[in-house]
Amino acid sequence: MITLPSTPRQAFIAGKFKDALSGQTIATVNPATGQEIASFAACNTADVDEAVAAARAAFEAGTWSREAPAERKRVLLKFADLLEGRLDDIAALDCLEGGKPITETREGDVAQTIACFRWYAELVDKIYDRVAPTPSDILGMIVREPIGVAGAVLPWNFPALMFAWKVAPALASGTSIIVKPAEQTSLSALLMAQLAAEAGIPDGVLSVLPGYGHEAGEAMGRHNGIDLVSFTGSTEVGRYFLRYSAESNLKRIVLECGGKSPQLVLADAPALDVMIDDVLAAAFWNMGENCSCGSRLIVHRSRKDELVDGIKNGLAQWKIGNPQDADTKLGPMIEPGHLEKVMGYIEAGKEEGAQIVTGGTRILEETGGYFVAPTILGDVTNSMSVAREEIFGPVLSTIVFDDEDEGIKIANETDYGLAASVWTESLDKAVKASRAIKAGTVSVNCFSEGDDTTPFGGFKQSGFGGKDKGVEALDQYTELKTIWIKTR
Repeated sequence: MITLPSTPRQAFIAGKFKDALSGQTIATVNPATGQEIASFAACNTADVDEAVAAARAAFEAGTWSREAPAERKRVLLKFADLLEGRLDDIAALDCLEGGKPITETREGDVAQTIACFRWYAELVDKIYDRVAPTPSDILGMIVREPIGVAGAVLPWNFPALMFAWKVAPALASGTSIIVKPAEQTSLSALLMAQLAAEAGIPDGVLSVLPGYGHEAGEAMGRHNGIDLVSFTGSTEVGRYFLRYSAESNLKRIVLECGGKSPQLVLADAPALDVMIDDVLAAAFWNMGENCSCGSRLIVHRSRKDELVDGIKNGLAQWKIGNPQDADTKLGPMIEPGHLEKVMGYIEAGKEEGAQIVTGGTRILEETGGYFVAPTILGDVTNSMSVAREEIFGPVLSTIVFDDEDEGIKIANETDYGLAASVWTESLDKAVKASRAIKAGTVSVNCFSEGDDTTPFGGFKQSGFGGKDKGVEALDQYTELKTIWIKTR
């Protein structure tokens, strides 16, 4: 059994751990057992005010914002080394709080978190400004400057990794950043704040404020001292941040929101044994609690039966249960309300005419956890709620088509546009479909979100305003300035 690592439970502000000014706390629950495992500070507007003041003071003092790029690189690399030294502890925290299988947190999420910080550390001293092609008596410089004070509001599905996606490029740019982790999964962010201070991140440059979204999150969205909020979460909540910005200081808002990603399987798709692992991963990885989840299997009629049978047989090999077991592939839903939401969609699908191929029930209730059997729905049409709305659970909707153009049309008939996969052995068809599908990331003959070198973000209601990952992530946390100098 995994024991809860010894980690900070207070908010981290101005280089110190401290209780929330209200004295309030939040209990965190293990979703695999339904049992409380810890409690931590519940921050609100007063704590946000304190963190913003510290962040602004640090930014204006230049202790990080004007530090030499080589020095920022050195500190970030040291931070990555410290993260690596506590890899098992960070992985354990996300396993216990998030219900995520320990093998995935250890070998996937946290390993990628460390790699992300190293990648941005190495990028720090490789970003060049530009000189404009001006007349000889003019020097026109186009320079990139840190934006000031940023806020990051994180989701609960990838706690450590989403911390890295926001914090690494922000710190690389010289920006001060205030992080509000999800109230369900805050402990790994607090531990990483401790390690950041040990690495040499100056006081005030990084703060972590656990708290509820309608308190700490809204306070950040409305704060006139914050220049940017980068939010990952539901489209519904993303709309609130646009409103908060409009009603305050018109701060920049970057949204990475929901998805209803298609897996488009053409008639000439590769053999089943080539596809099956990736198709399964797209649909059920992280219990389907993934914004880029390939939750719509849009498959040519001629390939449907073999593929659905293959997915069903493959799922039978996925162990469902205690996330602390090394061979577990599927854990619980994050909380009771989300369990009810997922089960509600399954029932709605049945009422609308979808057929249960496998799953469709709550399981392992004796554990006290919030487990749903991975579910495949057949006979789905794209007009059904299970095909149009984000379920955020282990539910795959199967939709058939007869013509390639029809398949592409169905793939695009959604309010979302985060990710997609295309399966075909024809290069021409792969290029055509990849160009035609409206999504921020399209993978061909695989399921992938890219890596640290590629930007990640969506079209339509999946978000806008900027990208996570890649060099492009620096655009969130920087301003472009033109300096125009007349020479004599």
